[in-house]
Amino acid sequence: MSKLTLKDLDLQGKCVLVRVDFNVPLQLCEETNRYEIVDDTRILSALPTIEKIMGADGKAILISHLGRPKGQPNQNFSLAPVSDRLTELLDTSVRFSSETIGSVVEKTVRTMPNGSVILLENTRYFPGETTNDPAFAEELAKLGDLFVNDAFGTAHRAHASNVGVAAHFSKPAAGCLLEKELIQLGHALQSPTPPNVALLGGAKVSDKMGVITNLMGIMDHILIGGAMAYTFLKAKGIPVGNSLVEEDRLDDAREMMEHAGDKLFLPSDHIVSTSFDAPDAINNPVSGAIEDGLMGLDIGPNTIKEYTDLILSARTSIWNGPMGVFEKPAFARGTKAMAQAMASATNLGATTIIGGGDSVAAITQANLHENVTHVSTGGGAMLKFLEGKSLPGLEALADHP
Repeated sequence: MSKLTLKDLDLQGKCVLVRVDFNVPLQLCEETNRYEIVDDTRILSALPTIEKIMGADGKAILISHLGRPKGQPNQNFSLAPVSDRLTELLDTSVRFSSETIGSVVEKTVRTMPNGSVILLENTRYFPGETTNDPAFAEELAKLGDLFVNDAFGTAHRAHASNVGVAAHFSKPAAGCLLEKELIQLGHALQSPTPPNVALLGGAKVSDKMGVITNLMGIMDHILIGGAMAYTFLKAKGIPVGNSLVEEDRLDDAREMMEHAGDKLFLPSDHIVSTSFDAPDAINNPVSGAIEDGLMGLDIGPNTIKEYTDLILSARTSIWNGPMGVFEKPAFARGTKAMAQAMASATNLGATTIIGGGDSVAAITQANLHENVTHVSTGGGAMLKFLEGKSLPGLEALADHP
C-alpha cells in the first residue's frame, strides 16, 4: 500500500469523517409503508472501519450517497433505514441526522461521546456532490478532524464527498475496505501468481475494451463470455444469427484478437433461443455458427468445461461480468458454473477475485461468496482499476512519506 491507511492515524477522541458506500437496494414494505434494505452487503463491508474507530475512542461520522435523487431531498432515497440496520449490526445506538451539513450537524458531532457513530443524510441531496463543488466539500470538511475514504465503489468518480473533501485534510487515508480492495486488486494486476486467468462477460465489448487491452499484457488467458462474445465471433467471420453485436466495434475486436493471439478464448458452443424475451432455451446447444432467427444467450456445456478447466488450473483468477442473460433461469447455467469454478479453484489454493453486479449476485446466490478470496464492492471502479486507469478517489488520498 502506497497510501496512508486507518492504522496510520491517531483516532482517539477525534471526529473521523468517513466516506462509506451505503448505496444499498431498498424496497417499500407494504405492511409498514417503510423502506427496507434488500441487501446489506455494503453495510457489512464497512463495519471493520467503523468498529476500529469506535474501539479507538474516536467518533465515526458517516457520509454516503444513495441512488439518484437529482440534487434535492427525496425520502425515497433517505439513508434512515441504513442507520437502523447499523444499530442492529453494531449493537449500539447509531444516530441519524436528517441534515448533512451546517451548524446544527457540526455542533452535534462535536458533542457526541467518544466511541459513538452518526450517519448523515444522503450527500446527493445536494447538487454540489456530483459536481465536486468546492463550497460543499468545505462544508463537509468542517465535520471532521480526520478524513477516511472507505468507499471503493465510488473511487472512480470525482465527487465532493470523496475527492473535494480530501483536499481539506493533511492525512486523508484509506479505510479497511478500501485498503483490502487495493491490496487484492493490486496484487492481481502487478504480480499475479501464474498461471492466471481473466474471465470477462457482459453485454458490450465497448465496456470492456480497456480492460481486455490492459490484461493482455498481464494475464496468461482471457476468457470471453456474455453477449460481447458475439461481436468477437462475428469479427472472426463466424455467423452469429440474431445475437447482440456491436457493429461499430468489429474492427476493434479484430485488432484485439490479432494482438492477443492464443491468449483470447471465445465460446465454442451456445445456448440459444428465438429472442431475449423467450422463456425457454432451445434444448440442443449450438456449436459453431448460429443460424438466422436464433440468438446466443449463454455459453454451452463445451465452453463451460473448457473455461472451468482453465480456471481450475490457474493460481490467480479474476472474474467480471456474466456469461449469459443471468436474470433468466434458462440462460443462467454458464454464469452459475463459473461461480462454482471460482469457488473450487479457491479450495485448491488459488487467489480468486470477483466483481461486477451479476458476477457477485451469482456467487452470492450460490452461497459461495465466502469460498472465494475476494468479492469486490466496486463494479465500475473495479473495471477502471483493471484498465490501469487512475481512480480520483484513490489519488486524493495521502501517500506514505
